Amino acid sequence: MVATSTAWPVQEAKARFSELLDTCLASGPQTISRRSVPLAVIVSLDEWKQATAPHPTLTSLLLADEGRFSIDLPERGQWRHREIEAD
Repeated sequence: MVATSTAWPVQEAKARFSELLDTCLASGPQTISRRSVPLAVIVSLDEWKQATAPHPTLTSLLLADEGRFSIDLPERGQWRHREIEAD
């Protein structure tokens, strides 16, 4: 779903709240403004949960017991060295 924000003046949002809610669910976040100044955004519960879900910290990722990387490294001693030309 493409999140398109539509500005709703606060009085119109209050008078047509059900339509505002339906538009939010169908079209994405809706902005509420007072005197043409955006003050708030209404989003669906799914979008709110996704935005506020806890994310792992870098420390917890680096200290985790399970594998963090999927890089296939050659066995030790199998590295190829390249010659460096001296100037």
